This record gives sequence, C-alpha cells and structure tokens, in this order.
Amino acid sequence: MSTITTINPATEKALQTYEVMTEKEATDRLEACHAAFLQWRELTHQDRAPYLEKIGQTLRDNADELAALMTNETGKLLTDGQVEIELCAALFDYAAQNGPEMLADEERAQGLNGNRSVVSYQPLGVIYSIQPWNFPLYQPVRVLAANLMAGNGCVLKHASICTGSGLRLRELCIEAGLPEDLFQVIVIDHDTSDKLIAHPKIRGVTLTGSDRAGRHVGAVAAKALKKTVLELGSNDAYLVLEDADIETAVKFSVMGRLYNNGETCVSAKRFIVTDKVYDAFVDAFAAQMNDIIMGDPTDKKSQLGPLSSQDQFDRVKGQVDDSVAKGAQILCGGEAPERKGAYYPATVLADLAPGMPAYDDEIFGPVASIIRARDDEDAMRLANESRYGLGGGIFSRDEERAFKLARDHFDTGMIRINSFGAADPNMPFGGVKDSGYGREHGGFGIKEFVNVKSIFLP
Repeated sequence: MSTITTINPATEKALQTYEVMTEKEATDRLEACHAAFLQWRELTHQDRAPYLEKIGQTLRDNADELAALMTNETGKLLTDGQVEIELCAALFDYAAQNGPEMLADEERAQGLNGNRSVVSYQPLGVIYSIQPWNFPLYQPVRVLAANLMAGNGCVLKHASICTGSGLRLRELCIEAGLPEDLFQVIVIDHDTSDKLIAHPKIRGVTLTGSDRAGRHVGAVAAKALKKTVLELGSNDAYLVLEDADIETAVKFSVMGRLYNNGETCVSAKRFIVTDKVYDAFVDAFAAQMNDIIMGDPTDKKSQLGPLSSQDQFDRVKGQVDDSVAKGAQILCGGEAPERKGAYYPATVLADLAPGMPAYDDEIFGPVASIIRARDDEDAMRLANESRYGLGGGIFSRDEERAFKLARDHFDTGMIRINSFGAADPNMPFGGVKDSGYGREHGGFGIKEFVNVKSIFLP
C-alpha cells in the first residue's frame, strides 16, 4: 500500500505519514456519506443552522492548534493562519444566518394563467470537493459550509501536503456535533479520484486549482454529466492609473503580492503602471519589497515565510529564471538564500514582454511583475489581454471613475479599488475565462449545487 508523508517546508522535517486509500475504501466513504445525506436532507434549514454555528465556534476554540498545524504543513505565517480560521468560522456563521432565507421556497404566479407556483431549492446529494494546499482550512470550508446548509453531504480530496489539516477539520466537525459520515475526507491518488467522479452517488464536483487541473477535472466530470464549479488560477492585474495615490498603491500592492507568502489565486500579481507615475511607483514598490523580512513563519517578526514545498520552490524559481533569460530585469530579490527550507525572497521583475512566464502565466509565489502602460486606456487593455480573469484592482483618486472602469470594462470576476483583500463571506467569489466558472460565497455558493424545482399548482 502506498503512503504520503507531509513535510514542514521551513525545516524540511517529515511530519506525518498517511496510507493512501484503495478505490474500495474511498467508495465505502462515499457510500457512507450518501447514507448520512439521506437523513440530513430531512432537516429544515433552520434545523441545520445550529450545527454550522457550533462548527464555527469549535474552529475558533481550536484556533491556535489549527494555525500551528497549517504553518507546519504549508509554511504560511502563523498570523495568516489565525486570520484564515476566523474567515472559516465567519463562513459557517454566514451560511447559518442567511441560508434559511436564501433557500426558502419562493412563491410565483404562473405567467400564462396567474395560478400559484413555487420555486423550491432542494439538495442534490454528495458533492465531491477537490482542494489545494494554499489555504488548508478555508478552501474546504467554503464548499462545506454552503453545501451543509443546502442539505448536501461532502467528500473532500485535499492536497496531499496538507492531509493533516483536512483530517483535523473533519474531527472538529464531528466534535461539534455534525453527523459522523456527512463529511468525509479521503486520501487517494488522481486515478482513483477520476473514478470517484463517475460514481453515480457523486452529484456535483467542485475544484480549486490550476487551469490545467480544471480542464482535466472538468472534462472527466462532463463525460459523467456532473455539474462542476471551477475556481482556477489567475494572473491578477492591479492598475496604477495616472491619478493614483502612490503611497496607497504601494502599500496595498506589497500587501497584495505577499499575502499568504504570495501563494493566493486572487492576489495581486501583475502591476500595470502608467507612464506618468511609473518611476515613482516602481521605485517605492521595489524598495518596500526589498525590505521585507523573510524568516521562520512562527516568528511574529517574519513578513514572508517559505513556499509550501520544494516542488513549489523549484516551480517559482524556474519561472523567474526563464523570464530573466528572455530579457526580464530583476529590481529586487530573484536569488534564493543559502538556507534550509523552501524560502524564496520577495522579488520584483520589470521589462516584461509576452512569452515570458512572468508576463503570461501565474507565478504562485512572492514575485511581482511590472508592466508599463502608455496611459489609463492602455492599462485596461493590457489587463484584459490575459487569459485569466479571477480578480484585479484599480488605484485611482477618482473612485467613481475607477468604479465605472471596474464595472463596465474590467474583464474579471472581483475588483478591488484602492485596497486589497482575498475573500468576503458576503460577496461572490469566482472568475471568468481560464480562471473558471461558478461562484462561491455571498449566497451564490449555497445555490450552486441544488435542484431548483418548479412546482406548478392548479
């Protein structure tokens, strides 16, 4: 039987070894989840809400332990882990407080005769959740909270490097009172995962990951006629317009590029800077990035921890080296320190052009790509040229104009104006183009995997 071993990316020490499940073992977990779903679906939305609230509180009660576990498995700053846990608890609270009203039956008049009809949101069954390592608790929770409220069961295949976080999340859900089989965590390989997608008791599939992974899972699910929600990678553009306040732009650009060690799908990655403010922004931005303190993620003084694994380090280093070989200029960073751990420094690249990884692709690490634009119109054009469209930002003193640009012209899913942030329970989360489709949060995720029934009365 094969195994996986989790490794602390800061110390390179092995943490825990887990056995990979057979197809039968995984299928047994799925069958148990379905059986639990058949009972769970009988509860009203109001009956489900207290379970979710209790899970949220249990996460808060175990915040220190959970933050330390995530830091050990992925290298994220301990402080970022604490923020992540509070976001998870807030998502359970949001679903509990808002779900009953959002999922309530809706009465409508029939258009032809005016007779009474009802739209009812009914659960589908077991939802298969395939999640990445960068937010070991938040990624599975944003699927779990919404679908538990909707009445569904959930089977989680987590990224192997944070297996412990996924298993601990399940333990705490059970400790909080959730029926034991309703949320399952399976440790399986990709071939078994593909077979599971085709199982008739899987009624929906949701994945957060790269666009390559999304194409594969989306194709496998489509062949089995399973609905999918795909939240994929991105190369988010933050526009520094001609009238931008440079201090504000630099502050949130540094924050946006380094949040979660730069390993965030919706972080700021491309900085498209207009000619008028190019030198002022780039000089200040590179100076602040150069001063970032990289170190032990458990040390409160550290502003940047290691990447999540040696594989991730090699991937980021390769993308930077390839970009430099094709003509990119390093303004700061770009050279990994001689030390134990998957540490890669805050890096700023300029003089970028199409064909370079730093221009075309997502770099999942603390590497900022600077792209010069002639003017505001050119900046928006360059932002929209990307094959991705998850998030983005606009820095401008004219907030009303920035709002209109965001609403009417920015071809992406989520836009920040003069700020940075990753997710908000009350706002939809998701993208367009190669960044996927479907939405989570803000009530939208609660209705992604339900049977919207039309009931016509005489």
